[in-house]
Amino acid sequence: MAASNNYWEDLRKQARQLENELDLKLVSFSKLCTSYSSSSPDQSDSLGSSHDNLLVAMTTELDQLLANLTAVNNKMAEYTSTPGVSSHNAGLMHTLQRHRDILQDYTHEFHKIKSNFYSLREREDLLGSVHRDIESYKSSSGVNNRRTELFLKEHEHLRNSDRLIDNAISIAMATKENITFQRGMLKSIQTRVTTLANRFPAINSLIQKINLRKRRDSIILGP
Repeated sequence: MAASNNYWEDLRKQARQLENELDLKLVSFSKLCTSYSSSSPDQSDSLGSSHDNLLVAMTTELDQLLANLTAVNNKMAEYTSTPGVSSHNAGLMHTLQRHRDILQDYTHEFHKIKSNFYSLREREDLLGSVHRDIESYKSSSGVNNRRTELFLKEHEHLRNSDRLIDNAISIAMATKENITFQRGMLKSIQTRVTTLANRFPAINSLIQKINLRKRRDSIILGP
């Protein structure tokens, strides 16, 4: 039984370690994708290639981490079905579901960042193509009059405004996702505390005494 418990704890340790790595990698991946939009449209090919290579490497690494965490979750699910652990099944299933929820959140976040990045890059490439066509036209025709200059300035102004709007939307979406994630974490903690209180009457009684003491102290200290 001790060996069985150690196996379960080892799996939980692996899951937590992978979750921590994913959390850090997703933050770095999001920053890297965002930096693409702030890069100069005239950046050198070598710089763009280096940026793309780094994106590919991080995408591959995140895919592998998610696959590893999925494998650990599957092992945890198999353990809960092992004969001889039925007496602890409720607690194990609760822990397993928590890790599954975290995996689902990280998987969703990863795909969302990738999707936003590909959409952004497609738009940046289109705008860059227009910019290059204009420069090419100027170079080949020798046009350098006032109308062309005004057009180019207006084009650059629209491009910068588009970037500012994208950044504002990205910040708002990231803030919303963070608040939603924290709300889910707090709800999970509250559920666990309630579950423990219901399963262990002594803890429930202690919580009630603490609440009673707090109310009594507030009445004594009140004006």
